[in-house]
Amino acid sequence: MPLQQGIRKVLVIGSGPIVIGQAAEFDYAGTQACRALREEGLEIVLINSNPATIMTDQHMADKIYIEPLTVETVKRVILKESPDSLLPTLGGQTGLTLAMQLAKEGFLARNNVRLLGARPDTIDKAEDRQIFKDTMLEIGQPCIPSVVVHDVDAAVDFAYETGYPVIVRPAFTLGGSGGGFCHNEAELREICSGGLRLSPITQALIEKSVAGWKEIEYEVLRDASGSSITVCSMENIDPVGVHTGDSIVVAPTLTLADAECQMLRSAALDIVTALGVEGGCNVQFALHPTSLEYAVIEVNPRVSRSSALASKATGYPIAKVATKIAIGYRLDEIPNAVTGSTMACFEPTIDYVALKFPKWPFDKFIFASRTLGTQMKATGEVMSLGDSFENALMKAVRGVEISRNTLRAPRWMDSPTDELLEMINEPTDERLFQIFELLHRGIPTEQIHRATMIDNYFIDKLQGLVRFEQEIADKAITAEQYHRGKLFGYPDVALKRISANALPMTYKDMPPAFRMVDTCACEFDAATPYFYSVPVGVDESAPAKRSGKPRVVVLGSGPIRIGQGIEFDYASVHCVRSLQKLGYETIIINNNPETVSTDFDTADRLYFEPLTPEDVDPILQIEQPVGVVAAFGGQTAIKLAKFLADSNYPIMGTSFDGIDCAEDRERFDALLEKVQVKRPAGHTVMTADEAIVAANDLGYPVLVRPSYVLGGQNMSIANDDGEMREFMEIILSGGVENPVLVDKYLMGTEIEVDAICDGKDILIPGIMEHIERT
Repeated sequence: MPLQQGIRKVLVIGSGPIVIGQAAEFDYAGTQACRALREEGLEIVLINSNPATIMTDQHMADKIYIEPLTVETVKRVILKESPDSLLPTLGGQTGLTLAMQLAKEGFLARNNVRLLGARPDTIDKAEDRQIFKDTMLEIGQPCIPSVVVHDVDAAVDFAYETGYPVIVRPAFTLGGSGGGFCHNEAELREICSGGLRLSPITQALIEKSVAGWKEIEYEVLRDASGSSITVCSMENIDPVGVHTGDSIVVAPTLTLADAECQMLRSAALDIVTALGVEGGCNVQFALHPTSLEYAVIEVNPRVSRSSALASKATGYPIAKVATKIAIGYRLDEIPNAVTGSTMACFEPTIDYVALKFPKWPFDKFIFASRTLGTQMKATGEVMSLGDSFENALMKAVRGVEISRNTLRAPRWMDSPTDELLEMINEPTDERLFQIFELLHRGIPTEQIHRATMIDNYFIDKLQGLVRFEQEIADKAITAEQYHRGKLFGYPDVALKRISANALPMTYKDMPPAFRMVDTCACEFDAATPYFYSVPVGVDESAPAKRSGKPRVVVLGSGPIRIGQGIEFDYASVHCVRSLQKLGYETIIINNNPETVSTDFDTADRLYFEPLTPEDVDPILQIEQPVGVVAAFGGQTAIKLAKFLADSNYPIMGTSFDGIDCAEDRERFDALLEKVQVKRPAGHTVMTADEAIVAANDLGYPVLVRPSYVLGGQNMSIANDDGEMREFMEIILSGGVENPVLVDKYLMGTEIEVDAICDGKDILIPGIMEHIERT
């Protein structure tokens, strides 16, 4: 089927502000959707309240409304613009809920607006907990024992009959918002009342806990004719009980037998058919760890964070294909944009391991509970690609920017074993590192499996890394051991630290090879592949023909975290587009699967790699760029400026010396002194004792500010010596190399000046005043 008749003007609903559980993945999906609609010559009206997104750029839509995402606002836009269609499936739960409210009250029908990609009955079947449960029972799909409630007392009655623990899953919420595990009546009453309040239809599913079962996801696409494919299977390393957004996830599934894979794949296809999905859909299963028993957890009839991961893990543009399906095309009519020669009905093939590692905000929320449950706490994630689980995991750990490059965390080395054994019973963001420490101490893998219910396959892989570290600890590494370390994914700096000896060679003596992601495991030629490194192998990154244009590498911003979000992806994409207009070939290095910058066709070439010197250097050696842009990747890219300068790679824009002068607290203070600019009295320090002396000299309260930080990370106001010592310990635990500034805290009006300088002339686009005090 071609484009549906009567579709000429489409209203696209975005996802609004970034919140925990809803981040850049919806900007990525929305941008792909707008581009897909534009290819069909359709007029696009967009409403989104987030100005930091690519999708709210002027060229993405014909009309853009940066307005609150409320029913009243959307109604006004529809009455003003008179669109004939509404696409709500790319804006997360926000867009889906708004569309349902407008459809159910008859507003869309009265104004002749059709819903694209999701019929109201499909949304109800997936999102309304009772209808979903009834639908699953009708098609013979097993569900976990549960009851749908509209009040707390009904939830308590169910738990009394089935026993605790139970899980609360509110209807029509995102990222598990309002839900959670309940181990007793008091917890159930508290969580259930909150969940019912957050649900727009005051409804929640109370579910018997199957914590400890495997959690498996399938990303599925289905068109209006009933054809469907599974894009990707994904396995959560954490068992059921941890939200998939907070779990380390691998694709494809690694611990399932073929019978299990085919059973769940068939179930996923049956489910999307029963729901009548037209577009993308995420199906989540709980699988018993020692039998073929399984149950359907839930279904998302829209794009999600898992969709973005599946897209980047396979190279298959799910949001783009889902949009084409929504406007009438069949899967066999949509070209695969990566290969340029196959159609979207071909299921992707993965000949590598893709691994997602979450990024949590606990470096900012120091005193927040680190326990992970059914409500997502991760702000973002990184994805790594490798030829083994170990290699992908090690890449992810150093790429997620938690000041670690191995799984051995110093903070747990002195903890008593019995305390660590107690800690791993509860899932937290630190459990992986606690498990690794216990394996170092000889705790049997089966004991760790019983405590965590993490599959023995993954624990055995960690045990292999432990054995390797113990083999080389405090010994001179042989060439064979170095080679093995590289296969596991260890960077040089980690091998040198563990062995406490000079290395027999460096990564420059054993440069990695780069393989391509092309959706088809090289079965067909790819028009726009992207690349990942493997320790050894045939290099696929050098094509037979290059454009002949000068090349520029743009460094991305890594995982989204509080203080460094989607705005840097926005800046990186605009940088690439500007360079392309100026006649450059562009190369992006980034490891965030949620972003537009890691879309397969944003830059001319994409490398999905961690942003560390050892990972970036081989790419620069291959590409030989005329310049590297570090200014648009936030603190992640800025931290590489010294390495770039020391390696004689030309930095486009502000030099490393200029960057360091602004970021290094001591040098910046000297600059202010030189140009006679007033600032609060302060001292630069490198230790906690020096900081306490400085604070007492200045008088409390004082402001503690590390060098090279973004968004106020680890900045604190200290009111006494105890707070000062605590804050400095947190700052120094990150291995800082530049001074920390302790200055007198001034309570006053805060003003910002934005400026652009070409080296001679200065333009000031705006001056802003903060409403809050400094």
